[in-house]
Amino acid sequence: MSLLKTIQILTDSAQYDLCDYVNSNKQSSINLPGIYQATSNGCKVPIFKTLMSNKCKNDCKYCINQSKRNFQRLQLTPEYLSKIFIDYYNRGHVFGLFLSSGISDDPDETMENIIETAYILRKKYSYKDYIHLKIIPGANKDSIKRAMALSNRVSINIEAATADGLSTISSTKDYNNDILKRLRWINSLRNSKDVFPRSTYTTQLIVGANDETDKEILTRMSKIYKKFKLKRTYFSPFFPVEGTEFENKKACSEYRTNALYNADKLINSYGYNVKELVFNDNDQLYLNEDPKILAAERMDIFPVEINQAPYYDLIRVPGIGTRSAHKIISFRHKNPFSSYHQLKEIGVVVNRAEKYITINGEIQSNLDFF
Repeated sequence: MSLLKTIQILTDSAQYDLCDYVNSNKQSSINLPGIYQATSNGCKVPIFKTLMSNKCKNDCKYCINQSKRNFQRLQLTPEYLSKIFIDYYNRGHVFGLFLSSGISDDPDETMENIIETAYILRKKYSYKDYIHLKIIPGANKDSIKRAMALSNRVSINIEAATADGLSTISSTKDYNNDILKRLRWINSLRNSKDVFPRSTYTTQLIVGANDETDKEILTRMSKIYKKFKLKRTYFSPFFPVEGTEFENKKACSEYRTNALYNADKLINSYGYNVKELVFNDNDQLYLNEDPKILAAERMDIFPVEINQAPYYDLIRVPGIGTRSAHKIISFRHKNPFSSYHQLKEIGVVVNRAEKYITINGEIQSNLDFF
């Protein structure tokens, strides 16, 4: 098999590890396999995303690389993979690396290969840009620490919201020991002097592969955000892969994962409690409704006074984000607001917010919008 074909197979298999909540499940170019778009500070950045190996001992029933699936197994060495990446980088095709792997035999051996690749890039090639390494479930604490010392970001896939949910899709992983325990280790190592400066960590959850509800998923993430300094969660919509036990299972709608992203932002960025969110009778989010507006309709704090409301109340106003809430508090100390036009100038989406706010006790009909 040609090198190009090998890279194509391994990089296409890596599409299921998300690096962007918009561009999910998309294959890369045939001529330049492995190039995916990630979002950084609102900009699209091309990164090289690949597996070191598609060999895997785990039996995850949804996964393209699961042990029971019959297909060609491939593996790259750290030396070869680092050389491939640095060639892409030197040609200006990519500006970062996202590296994951199937677990061929031993989690620590697999983790060592991932770490060795990053080490070669940092030391041999003096590469200083972005590296994201996947932490292998079951990897030892020292390996995790060394991975964090070499990378801008690490992540470990929790895959499910509950231990029962994970057992539905895999019989070879222990939710509490292999995943949550490693998540705690990552958090405990976060402030170590040996960790890469300003490094962050994320996780990923498969949505629709089991019967977990949106409420269960968001409850789990709420607990993790409160306990750990997790950067974000990626919600990967399940879709059936031929040759797996779940090949006849219904695919998850991306409308559902989009709704989860919106609700998750309220929890992670806005400090919402899951109890503030609105679910249907089946504990699922409403797919065609803004969760912030639904939550606001049930709150008894509105309308809030722009010139007096605390930050906690301001960020619960539809149309007011965290940045605009901070600006409101900063500006009103010097010059209290007197019109909706002033709010619009600092980023407030007034046509969404007007129903929920007053300015000096007035509503829009009594104020000059412009």
